[in-house]
Amino acid sequence: MAVPLTPEADRALSEAPASYDTALERIEIELLLEGIHRHYGFDFRSYAFASVRRRLWKRIQAEGLRSVSELQARVLHDPEVMERLLLDLSVNVTSMFRDPHFYLAFRTRVLPLLRTYPFIRIWHAGCSTGEEVYSMAIMLEEEGLYDRARLYATDINDVVLQRARSGIFPLDRMQEYTENYLKAGGKRSFSEYYTAKYGGALFSSSLTRNVVFGQHNLVTDRSFAEFNVIFCRNVLIYFDKTLQQRVHGLFYESLVNFGILALGAKESLRFSKYEPCYERLDPGEKIYRKVR
Repeated sequence: MAVPLTPEADRALSEAPASYDTALERIEIELLLEGIHRHYGFDFRSYAFASVRRRLWKRIQAEGLRSVSELQARVLHDPEVMERLLLDLSVNVTSMFRDPHFYLAFRTRVLPLLRTYPFIRIWHAGCSTGEEVYSMAIMLEEEGLYDRARLYATDINDVVLQRARSGIFPLDRMQEYTENYLKAGGKRSFSEYYTAKYGGALFSSSLTRNVVFGQHNLVTDRSFAEFNVIFCRNVLIYFDKTLQQRVHGLFYESLVNFGILALGAKESLRFSKYEPCYERLDPGEKIYRKVR
């Protein structure tokens, strides 16, 4: 049985050899990211360098290679290697009702506002494998709002979107998800929403009856609708300041007046030119309302 890597060992596998020329390494990484952009259309050139660098070396180790240039050759000539690298670069760490105190605040402060709309559009930008989308669907169902809502779940990575569409999640995480759900103000038995099937927990297809899954690249793509709510939690922390400003502009243009923007705990509108355009709805959570 494989033994999970310790955090220290994982970091060690994500570092360049001590003798590697750092100036040359930066050139190689810039060339690799430029090649990916030109050949595949995925733009990681404005992602935080330290994060990209760490993920590239993890993939280099996994492919049994020795340099960034070797990885570039493999990526540009083998789409399967690019798919594996894309999974590394598009961060997919998520869980159902992650940060349950956030969902409790959303349930108590935002859902009463959404009741005033005849129809609700919610965009989950960077939805990863979909746990956040299913969490929202469950909450809207319990509050009697789901039948007049449409959820748009987008991600740069089609592989994780396919997982999200399947509605199958690890069975061994259901205890954790149940605890999160209850702390988030859940009103039913969480087990009502899934059945043990296909070696995992298969969630009810009724939860995705009003969900549209699709690819969208926050770096290069434009807005595709007007939304009452935009979720983008724990995505912006991987972007550099310039790209964060671009994405904030995209969200601002995509929100209706008095629309809601939900960010991750380590993300903020501070120092953004859009900061004066929002008011914070909850003192403890990054939930904002567009007011101008």
